[in-house]
Amino acid sequence: MIKIGLTGWGDHPSLYRENAAKKDKLFDYSAHFPIVEVDTSFYAIPTLKNIEKWAEETPDTFQFIVKAYQGITGHQRDELPYETKQEMFNAFRKCADAFNKFNKLAMVLVQFPPWFDCTSQNVKYILYVKQQLEGLPIAVEFRNQTWYQQGRDEATIQFLKDQGLIHTVCDEPQAGVGSVPFVPKATDKKVLVRLHGRNVYGWRNNGAPNWREVRFLYDYNRKELEELARHLKELEADAEEVYVLFNNNSGHHAAKNAKMLQEILNIQYEGLAPKQLNLFEGEF
Repeated sequence: MIKIGLTGWGDHPSLYRENAAKKDKLFDYSAHFPIVEVDTSFYAIPTLKNIEKWAEETPDTFQFIVKAYQGITGHQRDELPYETKQEMFNAFRKCADAFNKFNKLAMVLVQFPPWFDCTSQNVKYILYVKQQLEGLPIAVEFRNQTWYQQGRDEATIQFLKDQGLIHTVCDEPQAGVGSVPFVPKATDKKVLVRLHGRNVYGWRNNGAPNWREVRFLYDYNRKELEELARHLKELEADAEEVYVLFNNNSGHHAAKNAKMLQEILNIQYEGLAPKQLNLFEGEF
């Protein structure tokens, strides 16, 4: 089973009805894809009221990949808005459990920062995160090359496998130590594949004024998607479920690329939300 989706549901104009209100965008999105990444949870832990709303307005089989809060992953540079680290983990745990209550949690994505390198201290921290989120499906995404350097790559994959952690396979620009190679290996019954695009210039220029606009500016061509499709089929043989997320949306290419990959793989999803009728143009 290969499930394709996008990171976030609020910025994909081609998926919405004309003049769709902000509150309707998730419903419109769920007419096209069976999964989505909740990326806003990285910046602030969602309220239980919002989670309940999202769960109720999506189909029964729709699933959310919830991105771990930045204080958990080590991105938070300012003072945490929680009195203790335990309070922060408890708040995020309640969030993940709420998705689970509705049978809508695919996994929690713990994306570590580029400076989170392969050290014994950081290995211990991963175990600490696992302990705090015990019982939840946890996907680990590395963004530092040292985890996959020769001699360590097999140990990294084995560590994830031994701990029952989901490997996040990344397709991204190869731009030094702050990027990771494409390693299509599954460590659990689920595997996550995140496609960030291949814009080397945008990836390297984090300090530029408009870096957020160009970092994920990339349009996969058909040949590239066909190559990725072959890897996904191989992963499907090793894992029960393959989750694929397109994150290359600086230029609104993600939805188009996801649709093309779906067509290449000849996948038709069932149980999606009904597409709404446009009064003047018929079904979109």
